[in-house]
Amino acid sequence: MEKKRRLLYVEDEVDLGNVVSQYLEMVGFDVVWVKSASDAHHAFNSFEAFDLMLIDVQLPDYNGFQLAEEINQKAVGQAFLFLTARREKKDRLQGLNIGADDYITKPFDVDELVLRIRNILKRLDFQHAKVLHQHESFITQIGDIQINQNTHKMYFPDGKQIDLTLREMQVMLYLNKNQGALLRREDILVQIWGENDYFMGRSLDVFISRIRKFLKHSQRLSIETVYGSGFIFRISAL
Repeated sequence: MEKKRRLLYVEDEVDLGNVVSQYLEMVGFDVVWVKSASDAHHAFNSFEAFDLMLIDVQLPDYNGFQLAEEINQKAVGQAFLFLTARREKKDRLQGLNIGADDYITKPFDVDELVLRIRNILKRLDFQHAKVLHQHESFITQIGDIQINQNTHKMYFPDGKQIDLTLREMQVMLYLNKNQGALLRREDILVQIWGENDYFMGRSLDVFISRIRKFLKHSQRLSIETVYGSGFIFRISAL
C-alpha cells in the first residue's frame, strides 16, 4: 500500500479547519491540523517529516510568514502553501519570496486546494527523482565498494575512504566494466593512456599495485595477474 502523504495544516478558524482537514483526509492525505504557530512548531518537532505545510497567514499568536521562515531555518527546503484572505500583491510576493510553493486566497474551493497540493507534490517528487538520478549517475557500485566519479573517492564497507588519482579511478572503472575477462596489458594501456608504450606499461604496473593495496579493505574484489598476458578483475559472490 502506498504511504499517505503527510500534511501539516495550520488554521485557527475552527469551522474551516474542520471542513478542510476532513476533506483532505477523505481524499487520502494524512493531516495534522493545528490552530496556532506555536502548536505548528510542536507538531513539526513531534513528527518525522511533513511532505507539505498549509499555513494560514493570519494566526492568533503571529503571522504565517514568520512561522514559515522559522520552519525554514530548521528544515531548509520544506514545502509550503499559504492560505490567506489577503489579496494584495505585496502579500503574495512576500509569501513567494519566503519560498512558498503556492499561494491561495480565501474563500477557496477545497477541490482546487487538493489539485494545488497534488501538483506541488508531483513537482517535488520529480525534482527529488532528478536529484537522485544525478547522484546515482556519478556513484558507481563495484562489489562492496563505491566510487564517486566527481570527487574521485573510493568508499569501503569498513568505513574507510581513499582518494584516487584520475588514472587510478579510470583503471578501476575499466576493470569493473570488464570484470571476469582477461584484460591484456596493451589493451588497458590503449584504453586509459591512449598508447601502448614500455614506460606507460611500467606506470600501469604501479597503478595495479596501488589498487591491490586499496582492495585489501574489500572482502569481494581482487585482481589476478595472468603472467605474460594481463589481468583478470574478479568480484566474488556475497
